[in-house]
Amino acid sequence: MQSTPNLQQRKVNGLSELGEKIFLDRYAVKDVKRETLAVGDTVVVLVNPKTGQREIGVIDSLNIASKQVKVKMRDGSIEDRAIEHIDKPLETAPEQMFARIAKHIASVEATKEKQEEWESKFRELMDDWKYVPAGRIFTGAGTGQNLTFYNCYVIPNPKDSRGGIFETLGQMAEIMSRGGGVGINVSSLRPRYAYVKGVNGRSSGSVSWASLYSFVTGLIEQGGSRRGALMLILNVWHPDVMEFINAKREMGKIINANISVGITDDFMEAVKQDKPWDLVFPDPSDPMYEKKWDGNLYNWKEMGGKIIKHKTVRATDIWDNIITSAHASAEPGMYFIDRARHFSNSWYYADLPCTNPCGEQPLPAWGVCNLGHVNLAKHVKKETSEVEWDKLKATVRQAVRFQDNVIDATPYFFEENKKQQMSERRVGMGTIGLAEMLIYLGLRYGSPEAIEFIDKLYQFIAVTAYETSVELAREKGVFEKFDADKFLMSGYMKNMPEYIRDLVKKYGVRNVTILTQAPTGTVGTMVGTSTGIEPFFSWTYFRKSRLGVHEEKIKLAQDWLKQHPGEELPNYFATAMELMPEEHVRVQAAVQRWTDSAISKTVNAPQDYTIEQTKELYTLMHTLGCKGGTIYRDGSRDEQILATDSSKLGKDAEEQLVKKGINANAGAGVPSPRDTQEVMSVSGSKIQLKIAPRERPDVIDGMTYKMKTAYGHLYVTINEDEHGPFEVFATMGKAGGFFSAQTEAITRMISLALRSNIAIEEVVSQIKGIRGPEVSFSNGEMVFSLPDAIAKILEKHIKRDQQQLGFPDTKPEKTSIISKAKKEEVSKISETVTAKIITSQTVGDKQMTYQKQEKISIANLGNSPVCPDCASMLIFAEGCMKCESCGYSKCG
Repeated sequence: MQSTPNLQQRKVNGLSELGEKIFLDRYAVKDVKRETLAVGDTVVVLVNPKTGQREIGVIDSLNIASKQVKVKMRDGSIEDRAIEHIDKPLETAPEQMFARIAKHIASVEATKEKQEEWESKFRELMDDWKYVPAGRIFTGAGTGQNLTFYNCYVIPNPKDSRGGIFETLGQMAEIMSRGGGVGINVSSLRPRYAYVKGVNGRSSGSVSWASLYSFVTGLIEQGGSRRGALMLILNVWHPDVMEFINAKREMGKIINANISVGITDDFMEAVKQDKPWDLVFPDPSDPMYEKKWDGNLYNWKEMGGKIIKHKTVRATDIWDNIITSAHASAEPGMYFIDRARHFSNSWYYADLPCTNPCGEQPLPAWGVCNLGHVNLAKHVKKETSEVEWDKLKATVRQAVRFQDNVIDATPYFFEENKKQQMSERRVGMGTIGLAEMLIYLGLRYGSPEAIEFIDKLYQFIAVTAYETSVELAREKGVFEKFDADKFLMSGYMKNMPEYIRDLVKKYGVRNVTILTQAPTGTVGTMVGTSTGIEPFFSWTYFRKSRLGVHEEKIKLAQDWLKQHPGEELPNYFATAMELMPEEHVRVQAAVQRWTDSAISKTVNAPQDYTIEQTKELYTLMHTLGCKGGTIYRDGSRDEQILATDSSKLGKDAEEQLVKKGINANAGAGVPSPRDTQEVMSVSGSKIQLKIAPRERPDVIDGMTYKMKTAYGHLYVTINEDEHGPFEVFATMGKAGGFFSAQTEAITRMISLALRSNIAIEEVVSQIKGIRGPEVSFSNGEMVFSLPDAIAKILEKHIKRDQQQLGFPDTKPEKTSIISKAKKEEVSKISETVTAKIITSQTVGDKQMTYQKQEKISIANLGNSPVCPDCASMLIFAEGCMKCESCGYSKCG
């Protein structure tokens, strides 16, 4: 039986309840064959196979014959589970994991003495979470499993052929299955409707193939612990760019990938000057195309390759579309691709077409990078609010060597990755705990004083890291592609202190890049500090992951409040949503100055942040020197990972919290929308009173009405609670698709209005009389559209109530009687469309003009494209709307 320490009671290497779950579930070595299971063992239990929720418990009884296990959970409940739903960690304390990793990473040192020396130093480096390697290193190092230690991969742009597209798909799947995240730039694929000579057809376009990569990503579980991670980038000159920008807003297109637009310097200049912008692509008939085209438009032009201009638009139109989409859904992000190359130390031998999924690593084709994080919160004297600079210097020096060793210690399963990495030795050392450090120092995140300190702090880290890489170059050799003169010409190295430039020129450097800033959401949460360079999200919030929903209370704030009873947190305790979005950007820019790779950072904005403000914020990012960025407006996605209100985490979150006996609203003392109809919303200095809808009771009564429309029979159900009409549902006979979407949208909004105490008469007045493309009659009453039909049914429902209560019935408005012939004329107004197309064609030296008949989708004419009998698509042919599936015809 294992020995299981109480990690919540520890002062060194301690972990919160959630931190322990992350450690045991994701990173601890497991008994994968389940051969050592015994009563009393600590295990990770899959308690909800549907959501993947896992909890920690102790084996209470074990039946090997039936392969069933009873586990006593930490809340005292008993879970009866199949053995296959149980994982037994063989490491239950962080020191066991540290020892495993240190031994393996030190094993690549040249001599036995060096191996022993650095095994001890690496173990001490990680102790008390001073330095936290990335999750892939925690998971793979020293386990003997063929898992990569790299988080970050970029694979070559797909070749513009079916074979090339699927070759890229195979490479992506292989990397993801072993734990790596992948970036792909799809700008190499020809645009939609472009001619494909080999099949005498038209291309479905780059976005359709991007959707394929996204779909497969959703099928892959990485190293047995999480779904694959993918970044897709399309450059701003590509003819499909507008479709790509809006891909995340169209259901089912790209759902399992982050997307960014590759923004060039000349495009930004065109935006500033409101100039036209050409959307172009190489001519596939160019003899060089098949062998030379790789997605780099600048190289293609320099080779003299032919270009086809597909369209010219205003640059500001593309820019505005990016901004509007980012405002609505937090995507696409922006990757300032020319800037990334200008500041890259590898500018002279490698392009950087894409980034890893989170954006902190611009990489060349087949490029990789390992990650690790210095915990800044462990390098402050809390009693005196002073940075421990000597301790920080020692940690950075050892961390750089650790990550350089990872390059030689990790398995490689593509020879191209190994060749690329051995030639440049990229590492990505970053930080966690910046926000916590600032609080210990009494500095408000984003303030001018904090920006000044951040500049000093990250310069210190950068200088120390480069000093160390120079020392490693002297000891072990420079990276293969190092060229001192060209290396020192990079935009980044030009900003480094002169004495570092002199060291590099004299001795060389071991690694082409050393520094990055990753998001660190999982490892930062595990060790209980602020993630990456982000501020704390909130002092109390809910977090949703595969481990379930957890209420998190930041210990730093809780401790301060205990020590200062009756007082409010000081101003320098600033959370993400309390900050101005511009403060987020200024912190990102200050850190970027001393970071040779890039930064993964979310710029949080309040829900009422406008599109114009979002545009100004992205412009500020570019002006201040960021290499990219993502803005997240609160509530712009249906579900979130972090929220102060659990309802934003999805419908299963509150159920989990109720089982744990936790209040589903983390804002203590703040009234929940469940308890009141009026909710106070505070944003900056603005205070708004908002209305929250009534909650639905478990049982509710209602009535269903039937009405004939031009599109089939409409069935409307109106349910009531004690206050009156409460909700409305509508269906359209057999029809689906277009009809279902339209009626559901209308009735959802009606229901929301009714539950928010909007008078039903007001609802009727808003939608009654709306006209559609076809008019019909129901019981002698003209029905103009689906919204009009719903309004008439609501009106009928009101009148029914008036009659039951003894109120005088309101008389219907006088309507003129329309003859049968007139009715037929009205009902056929939208059908009298000539399906003749006048076509001109040049044959030899003669201009030929002729007519032809063609089937036209009636959706193009503004009519609903669904058959009311069988729900198939209607077509327009021979002057009539017809269904080719069941034979239905509007013409009889």
